[in-house]
Parts: sequence; structure tokens; C-alpha cells
Amino acid sequence: MMDDLRDLYQGTIIDHNKRPRNFGELPSANREAEGYNPLCGDQLKVYVCVDDQGRVEDIAFEGSGCAISTASASLMTEFVKHRSKEEVDRAFDDFHDLVTRAPNDEVDTDSLKKLAVFSGVREYPMRVKCATLAWHTLRAALENRDETAVTE
Repeated sequence: MMDDLRDLYQGTIIDHNKRPRNFGELPSANREAEGYNPLCGDQLKVYVCVDDQGRVEDIAFEGSGCAISTASASLMTEFVKHRSKEEVDRAFDDFHDLVTRAPNDEVDTDSLKKLAVFSGVREYPMRVKCATLAWHTLRAALENRDETAVTE
């Protein structure tokens, strides 16, 4: 990874871990799901308020986990707010592709905006589950699944 991108990656992860955005319970939520990463013990709960048109009107999360897990959840909540379920599904696929591709593969990061900093996770395959936990949990919430989302 280029040094500039590595610095941005580290700075963004640290910032969103120390000061996660949209952290806490969301009383207006009409969907929620819990997520668990058994590999490193990350646990979180995602709260989503979905409007009548299927758009994410508001979103929040709470829980505990490593810096990558917390930062990913924080950035995800900022990114998906006011997006339709279809847009969220596309973002999930794009993000998953970003973090699971081989480190030297070219990936189009334009659609992911700030989330592109997670391209560095590809260099650490054990951390992919940390980065994707919030996304799997969001998907479970949007689909009204009753089971805990896991990264296994």
C-alpha cells in the first residue's frame, strides 16, 4: 500500500475508533440486529430506522470491538444514512469486494468514498472479519433476521 494511503488508513481508523460517529442506542429504530465476530470477540448491535420507501432514515450502533471493527461501523453508519436498501446492498458488495480482493488487485473505490481507506485490510486477511462485521449486522437488520450475524 502506498505510504500516503497507509497514513490515511491509520489516521481514519484511529479517529473513528476514538470518536465513533452514530454511536449509541437509536430509540426511533424499527429494525435492529446483533453481530458477533468469534475470531476476536467483537460484538455490536446495529439500530436502523427505515422509512416507508425502504430508505435508511437513521442508523446507529453500539458495542465493543477492535479499532477496525469500531471504525468500520462508524464509517458505515455515515455512508448508508439516507440510502435505499438497494444502494446499501450495492455498497455491501463493493465494500466486501474491496476488503477481500488480493492486495495487488485493482479495485474501483470511487463509489465507496471514505470507506476506500479499508483497502489496507486486504493486507491483513485475519482483519477482514473485523471490517465486515458491521456490514453483515446491518444486512441482518434490514432483512429483519432474528439470529445474530456472525462473520464465520
